[in-house]
Amino acid sequence: MSNKIIVFDTTLRDGEQAAGTRLGAREKLTLARQLERLQVDVIEAGFPASSPEDAAAVALIAQEVREPIICGLTRAVQTDIDACAKALEKASRPRIHTGIGVSDIHVMGKFGDVKYGHTIKEKKAHILDMATNAVRHARTYVDDVEFYAEDAGRADQTYLFAMIEAVIKAGATVVNIPDTTGFTLPDQYGALIRSLKEHVPNIDQAIISVHCHDDLGLAVANTIAGLQNGAGQFEGTLNGIGERAGNAALEEVVMTLRTRQDAIGLDTRINTKELYRTSRMVSDAMGMPIPANKAIIGENAFAHSSGIHVDGVLKERTTYEIMSPEDVGMPQ
Repeated sequence: MSNKIIVFDTTLRDGEQAAGTRLGAREKLTLARQLERLQVDVIEAGFPASSPEDAAAVALIAQEVREPIICGLTRAVQTDIDACAKALEKASRPRIHTGIGVSDIHVMGKFGDVKYGHTIKEKKAHILDMATNAVRHARTYVDDVEFYAEDAGRADQTYLFAMIEAVIKAGATVVNIPDTTGFTLPDQYGALIRSLKEHVPNIDQAIISVHCHDDLGLAVANTIAGLQNGAGQFEGTLNGIGERAGNAALEEVVMTLRTRQDAIGLDTRINTKELYRTSRMVSDAMGMPIPANKAIIGENAFAHSSGIHVDGVLKERTTYEIMSPEDVGMPQ
């Protein structure tokens, strides 16, 4: 396995779903250009089928931002995929990100109508068909298709493994294993990623991606656990913004990998000196202030007030600092 982890930024899609935030196409483009300077590998630019405005924003970014992969989200619905493909027409490196709920809770909650089957077994068979059909349809437009198994953290693993095997066979190049509700613990999530590698016969034909939410404050820890157990891509947002309590904070995952290479042995191609600037741009655009004690990019992240700490830092910074402000582009 390569030690370079793919960084998938979903600030403009999942991050924008934070309550009270809304970005126009030009604002999204400005942030996308900064994400390109940050050297993220994948930019999830939006959910084109959700509104004409989002479709226009994805199309604008696809046309103007050339270096990263530009990705659009869809449900496992043909019209969603068609709308996404249209928005990505001018992308130099397009990716369609499609998927469906996989846990029993999602199966019964979202697909309760009898048209999906009378029993949970019938519903699961129907949903599996929807998943593979969606991937096949997306592959008629692009070569790079990511599949998300929503609520994988609470799914029956036998069914999850069968679905992941089927979508890879259908043409998925990346399989996303979201802890959608932030429910799992790091050891459980790490074990889930490891189990995929052990029980899905064709898993070596796709990249495993981890997408963790912060409902219990464990998104970054779960992300690191997933990467340590074989995932090759992680998904996060600047400042950890997103639905409910948010997503894994991209800057925290990146700097954990960079600072603890001795223990983890993984890194990214992120230009960390752009983290502070990008964080502030996202904060301003979203209207979401950054707490002073926020790890990595908060105003107090490198501030010291205790006499003992100040004395130690003045004599030797590494007594109380494991990274420097310059590492993340923060002014002294």
